[in-house]
Amino acid sequence: MQIDAKYTEATLADLVRINSINPEFSAGDTSEQAIAEHVAGLLSDIGCEVHLHEAAPGRVSTVGRLRGKGGGRSLMLYGHLDTVGVGGMADPFGAQVRDGRLYGRGAYDMKGGVAACLAAAKALVDAGASLAGDLLVVTPADEEVASIGMQQVLEHHTADGAIVTEPTALELCLAHKGFSWIEVETVGRAAHGSNFADGIDANMRMGRVLAELARHAAMLHGGDGPSIYASRCRLTVERRTIPGETGDQALAEVSEITDRLAQADDTFQAAVRTRLNREPFEVSPDAAIVRVVSEATRAVLGREPAQVGKSPWMDAALLAAAGVETVVMGATGAGAHADEEWVELESVVRLAEILARSALAYSS
Repeated sequence: MQIDAKYTEATLADLVRINSINPEFSAGDTSEQAIAEHVAGLLSDIGCEVHLHEAAPGRVSTVGRLRGKGGGRSLMLYGHLDTVGVGGMADPFGAQVRDGRLYGRGAYDMKGGVAACLAAAKALVDAGASLAGDLLVVTPADEEVASIGMQQVLEHHTADGAIVTEPTALELCLAHKGFSWIEVETVGRAAHGSNFADGIDANMRMGRVLAELARHAAMLHGGDGPSIYASRCRLTVERRTIPGETGDQALAEVSEITDRLAQADDTFQAAVRTRLNREPFEVSPDAAIVRVVSEATRAVLGREPAQVGKSPWMDAALLAAAGVETVVMGATGAGAHADEEWVELESVVRLAEILARSALAYSS
């Protein structure tokens, strides 16, 4: 069983050339539809059953399934399709190759992973490998914002195990952080700027909240004009959580601040709510999927993969919450969300080989 390196590189280059910016980063002018349809064609060419799921107009996810002969565990290979915006990138969709690196938006985060998943499935089919369980290649929309794609996919498809190919430099990621977006709104009373006694400034009340937080205020909006006491002020806080912490705990921490401020001053009014919560992820080092991927990595790289945790949130948490034992391993590179992004091509090929070997072992 050999990975077709030329296919892998060409596939990755084609993926990078397709603009798949999440519409949240383009004022709604882009979507994942074009790239999802392209991936669907590649999956069909490999011999997969192909399913398309549209969570919202243009927000398309693809699922390809290779049927096993039965009696074995099913495995999902995962790579999301959307990217962030291109910012100040000189050539975001050029897919230029220099010194063994392919450059462009999404090359590292995470079209390199998508290409590796496709190359692994192709290698298994080309070799006539007999899988006992099904192999799924899942490429969802919207991971960069709210994961509406993966949430919809999980309503229709599941597996016993999953390998999420977010970039890890071929290390084995067993845990990552979660996050909560918490909104605080302070309420004041509008009045003319010259009438101090009539007004209650919501912005100044929010200042008390900010002083208590003292770490991170992601977004702040308040006031209607320079001569008006602000009647409302809204703050959005991002609180990263680690395994063992919950979104409810994060919300309670912020609520404790506003409750205490309200007790100290009866003119202080605030409401606190969670806008979006994503729980952290953790898998046991003894899980079958971890053992299988570790063994495959040793066979391909000749060394034991390091076991690490990562700060960014991933759809791995959604898979784990759905009862799918999940591990994260991806390619080597740099520049996620930055103005220069690249992935090391050799690492994408090695990743594909690890995925293919893992699929054979896990399904048996």
